[in-house]
Amino acid sequence: MEDCLFCKIISGEIPSTKVYEDADTFAFRDIHPQAPAHILVVPKKHVDSVAALNEENADIAAKCLLTVAKVAKQENLENGYRVVSNCGPDAGQTVPHLHFHILGGKRLKDSMD
Repeated sequence: MEDCLFCKIISGEIPSTKVYEDADTFAFRDIHPQAPAHILVVPKKHVDSVAALNEENADIAAKCLLTVAKVAKQENLENGYRVVSNCGPDAGQTVPHLHFHILGGKRLKDSMD
């Protein structure tokens, strides 16, 4: 998608602090971190959100979650971490490209507000 911020980050058109990349996924540090470790994992193939997943593209989510596990291990988040995917504007999704936030590096609040 030509105007997608995350597609531009994946292509290198917009710089990021990359922490992991493979054939299907890309992970980079959030520019407005909400925890000491705040990393975004995105599929290289554009999908708008979890709501856009279907039987034909569900493997994209699985590949992203495998990357989440790899990155969490790489970042030494052995005490735990949170994985969040906002879906739609009411949930706070500001970039319409499927992505998973990895939050960790400290004890997180029990609430998600």
